[in-house]
This record gives sequence, C-alpha cells and structure tokens, in this order.
Amino acid sequence: MCGASVRTPEIASVAAKYKTPVVLMHNRSNPASVEVRERLGSSYIGAEYQNLIEDVKRELLASVEIAVKAGVEEKLIILDPGIGFGKTREHNLELVNRLDEIRSLGYPVLLGTSRKSFIGFTLDLPPDQRVEGTAATVAVGIARDADIIRVHDVKEMARVAKMTDAIVRN
Repeated sequence: MCGASVRTPEIASVAAKYKTPVVLMHNRSNPASVEVRERLGSSYIGAEYQNLIEDVKRELLASVEIAVKAGVEEKLIILDPGIGFGKTREHNLELVNRLDEIRSLGYPVLLGTSRKSFIGFTLDLPPDQRVEGTAATVAVGIARDADIIRVHDVKEMARVAKMTDAIVRN
C-alpha cells in the first residue's frame, strides 16, 4: 500500500480483492510541524509521542486490523515504521535501533532510510552525500530484523545487506 493509507478501508478492500502484498506505514506527518533547512531537508519539530515505540506499534496494529477486516490476508502484510514521517531526528534514530520491537509484532518489516533527512541532520550532509549514513542504517536495520530495505543506491546497499546478513543471519 505504498503511498496509500490503509486507514481507508476501500483501498484495503482493493488490495484484498487482488491478493496483493500491502505495506502499512506509520505516518503522523503534519505539514505545520515541519522545518525545512536548505541542503539538509525537512525535520519534524512538533512530533510528540507518549512512548515512541509503543505508540508506533499500537498505530501499526490498528492499520493491520483495518486491513484484515477488509479481507487482506495477514501473510500479505508488511509493516513500515515510517522513518521520516512525523518523527524527529531522535525518533528516527531510536526506531532504527529498536526495529526488532516492531518486528516482534509478527509481520515482516520494511525499512526505508535511504538518504533521509535524519541522516543529513546527523552528518550535516545533502542527500547525494548520504550513502555511508544510509549504509549504517541499513546494517543496523538488518541486525535489528528488517526484512526489506528500500534504497536509492542499490548496488552499494545490496553489498551492505549481503555482508550484514552474513554476519547476523549466518
């Protein structure tokens, strides 16, 4: 369901009808709480959570419930913690480091950190210079049980993934 909200049961029904895998992404984006910095990108400054991991897990499970009620088979559900969507730099770093807690919900996890602003803010680099930062997030994400990685630099990140898999999933 990339790009579409499963909170709309009609979309979930279409996915169920065609038996297609769906990616349920956590997203608390609010354009009013975005700060944009030249060269680095946008950062969410007003994102508030009672407990980041528990809030994300609860909201992802609410999306799962909507999808399942619409007829989506659970085996076709993939969760995405929504790195960069309604989260501060610190939130994104914590989510990557604690990704295994999202994976513990029992669904495959997709991690999309490639060239994201939180890497730019951490390293003070523009998007086209974030390959090493992306590599670090991919390696840690895989070590924390990510199943799918969405990237821009496919050749380089495929190598990072293969090496990380050799270390942690041997």
